[in-house]
Amino acid sequence: MKLAVVGATGLVGSEILEVLAEHNFPFDELLLVASERSAGKKITFKDKEYTVIGLAQAVSEKPDIAIFSAGGDTSKEWAPKFAEAGTIVVDNSSAWRMDPTKKLVVPEINAKSLKIDDRIIANPNCSTIQMVLALTKLRDRYGIKRVVVSTYQSVTGSGLKAVNQLQDERAGKEGEKAYPHKIDLNVLPHIDVFQDNGYTKEEMKMINETKKIFEDPSIQVTATTVRIPVMGGHSEAVNVEFKEDFDLQEVKELLAATPGVIVEDDVANNVYPMPMNAHKKDEVFVGRLRRDESQPNTLNMWIVADNLRKGAATNAVQIAEYLVKHSLV
Repeated sequence: MKLAVVGATGLVGSEILEVLAEHNFPFDELLLVASERSAGKKITFKDKEYTVIGLAQAVSEKPDIAIFSAGGDTSKEWAPKFAEAGTIVVDNSSAWRMDPTKKLVVPEINAKSLKIDDRIIANPNCSTIQMVLALTKLRDRYGIKRVVVSTYQSVTGSGLKAVNQLQDERAGKEGEKAYPHKIDLNVLPHIDVFQDNGYTKEEMKMINETKKIFEDPSIQVTATTVRIPVMGGHSEAVNVEFKEDFDLQEVKELLAATPGVIVEDDVANNVYPMPMNAHKKDEVFVGRLRRDESQPNTLNMWIVADNLRKGAATNAVQIAEYLVKHSLV
């Protein structure tokens, strides 16, 4: 097994390496790959030092699996080249998510759809992953009519430049800016670029990806995505209208039975999901479960996950693990 991590020097790339180590992912040879300007850098993984190589060299090495986290432009250009060389690409960018010829996979939900000829597999958007995972068994049981989601997203979702901006602002220093406004002690209702319909690209990702993952274009989704000055993970207030009425205790049992979901819902003791507690965890945490008393068949829930973990690195590694386990590579 020859494994490549493309974008190994970035925030998500570093997290992928951590997850690979924690999960003891099986490989015989590891290629750490980045842009030509990062080639030659040294990265230590499991007490062994690796030299970062460029993309062209990595393609020539013909890895069995390449986990990409190098941005959409890089994925668009290089993922097909890896695929042509016989590599299965698991891509973290938005480049292939809505391509009708590519699978958009959350392993706990739809990994069974993967086939031996799937050469480029898309990892969904971080905020989409945590929401659909929390909803999947509820959808199976009650059917989903409509989802209204508002997100509270970590600066880590914008990369190292955004983390540095927040830290610089807190330290009172000038530095490079990732955002058009100050982020410390502020809230930005603006993630990714605005579209012609007034929504941001991030909001449209959540809308379109949810429909694709559930293979159900009838689900109505509306989203408002917001950047907040935290670093532990993304939080979401989700209001979901089911097709059938539900029992709140059964909802909790269904969530607890969902692989990768942990219920934290004990408000009497101030127990509810928080990004501080989700940091460096692979699971999705769900709480503040309560009936929407303004209309029938509707549930309010609060969903939190580390966006660099289940929202990116962990989900990608789990896809690779599924491929290995089911002899698809």
